[in-house]
Amino acid sequence: MVAPGAAATLQLHNVGDTPLNAQIRVFRWVQTNGEEKLEPTRDVVASPPIATLNPGTDYTVRVVRVAKQPVARSEDYRLLVDELPDPAAHRNRSINLVLRYSIPVFFSSREASDARLTWSVEQRNGRIYVAATNSGDRHVRISALKLQSRNGVIVPFGSGLTGYVLGRSVMRWAAPGKRHRFFAGNSVVISAQSDRGPIHAIASAQALR
Repeated sequence: MVAPGAAATLQLHNVGDTPLNAQIRVFRWVQTNGEEKLEPTRDVVASPPIATLNPGTDYTVRVVRVAKQPVARSEDYRLLVDELPDPAAHRNRSINLVLRYSIPVFFSSREASDARLTWSVEQRNGRIYVAATNSGDRHVRISALKLQSRNGVIVPFGSGLTGYVLGRSVMRWAAPGKRHRFFAGNSVVISAQSDRGPIHAIASAQALR
């Protein structure tokens, strides 16, 4: 949502054949030292916070930024929709699976700068890590991330979603498994897809530690 926009709606649909209770909450989403954290917030609310979804019906949830101060650059949140356990199933000692849906919510000003990414690669404790630093205000969605060294070593991170790099933040991902190895100082080609187009970058593998 771009200012002055401050509200949006979300449609929930129950495809099951029994009523479903859900809890709906909003958390501030930050990335610190390459890791993601969710923090409590009162700046954005979801209404209603509790919902009962009857079978085969739609339910509208409203997400509203209620903070008085305008968005300075960009604000990042996650809307969590948690299915609540069925008490009847608990009494019958049956397995009751519940799901959590985590949905990104972004607010930005019209003056927010586009994302600008720089990349780094390091090897630590037998694993390869890649980090993206975003010096812009807007977030970037990363998918199909892959590393390739000049000696032919390819490190894929999967073909689906890798994650997000929020504005003015650093995000770090560990490569799956420990069978990969880069030589320190070698250049590494980084390729991926983003919501703003293909990504092609080169970084130098940092020394083993």
